[in-house]
Amino acid sequence: MESRRFQAHPWHGIDIGSDAPAVINAFIEIVPSDTVKYEIDKESGHLKVDRPQLYSSLAPAPYGFIPQTYCGPRIAELCSLRSGKDVLEGDGDPLDICVLSEHKFPHGDILLRAVPIGGLRLIDRKQADDKIIAVLQHDDVYGRWSDISDCVPGLLARLQHYFLTYKAMPGEFREVEIANVYGREEAHEVIRTARADYEDRFPNASAAAD
Repeated sequence: MESRRFQAHPWHGIDIGSDAPAVINAFIEIVPSDTVKYEIDKESGHLKVDRPQLYSSLAPAPYGFIPQTYCGPRIAELCSLRSGKDVLEGDGDPLDICVLSEHKFPHGDILLRAVPIGGLRLIDRKQADDKIIAVLQHDDVYGRWSDISDCVPGLLARLQHYFLTYKAMPGEFREVEIANVYGREEAHEVIRTARADYEDRFPNASAAAD
């Protein structure tokens, strides 16, 4: 009973899921109605205000991260190998995920089950910053999609535009590119690689969560 008084840290205290990488747990930080960008505070596990959205671009779908993943040297190496680009390092954060669903979520700070169907290989200032694209498990509309090739072109273009511009600051040039768009199998590889980076970076965290 004593342990139930405390909420698990969303990054370290929640398992990725026994069916990973086919079906995973995802922690959602922001939803399409948010005009403020929230992100997890790495120390406390609480959501914090990162910054107000300075432009009118809003997240096209619920957006967050995959617990017990980390974008470190293995992710950077994979990104460099697959993109042919000079990638210096991972961005040092958990692996990002965008979850497509017909349902409207009124707020973030929620956990859901997601099915990865692909991803965007984003390189931000020579850092690997992959964005996994997934669908909500059992979603009536998107739940039948099994690969990024099922995604309609307009929606995929909207996702790419958002991730190329959402960190932009007025008057600033930011060196960001999407080097590749990849499908389900490669998304699984990226998730497994981010898991290996996590286990290297936090060797005792997974055991403590059990």
